[in-house]
Amino acid sequence: MKIAAIQYDIAWADREANFARLETLIAQAVSDGATFIVLPEMFSTGFVVDDPTIGEPTGGSSSAFLTAQATRHRVWIGGSCPELADDDQRPYNSFVVADPEGSQHRYRKIHPFTYGNEHHHFRPGSTHVTVSVSDLRVTLFVCYDLRFADEFWGLAPHTDVYVVPANWPLVRQEHWLALLKARAIENQSYVVGCNRTGVGGGLTYGGASRIFSPLGEELASADEHECIISADVSADRVREVRAKYPFLNDRRHATN
Repeated sequence: MKIAAIQYDIAWADREANFARLETLIAQAVSDGATFIVLPEMFSTGFVVDDPTIGEPTGGSSSAFLTAQATRHRVWIGGSCPELADDDQRPYNSFVVADPEGSQHRYRKIHPFTYGNEHHHFRPGSTHVTVSVSDLRVTLFVCYDLRFADEFWGLAPHTDVYVVPANWPLVRQEHWLALLKARAIENQSYVVGCNRTGVGGGLTYGGASRIFSPLGEELASADEHECIISADVSADRVREVRAKYPFLNDRRHATN
């Protein structure tokens, strides 16, 4: 399966502008053969954490856009967006993945970014989500989750690909790159990190989206400019690496 990450300069709190821009970029990724397309965190608004009106209903305009694109192009598409639920006025940071049949799969970001006050404006999720895409097991995380290695470790036996959309600022870009590669090496899984670029909310974002192999090899990389990166991923390759280097078995034995 070819997986693509689209990094772009998100228009601040302007869903319609972002939808219009993404239609072209998604079509380009599809024409290049991608069957799973990843968009950045908060792909339709930017990382807006100080606007109490930013939330949209679960299944609102952002996830509806993903479903429309997925069914039109017969691909999987995912990115995170602010979604309300129940009677809490704080939205979840929901990573919504739409499949070619129009179904939606949701992971709600478990770790709000307290350094950026996300926890004051967004509520945390509580459940990890792994989606079956053909023969691949794809586990969903969002941005700050990348710093919590133990959660990746726990899901590794049932994961072939970790997908991490982000709004990771340029000032900590070295952390982003180091953590993405580490999660691939230590879990012997593919890791796809899709970051935004440009400026939003007073922060500069450096892009630097990456796709790493189960051995930590850099399969695709981006600089700071708007672009699409892609790579072929295979469940067979994950099995081969884990059979040759059975490191995960030693980890499980050590924690029993």
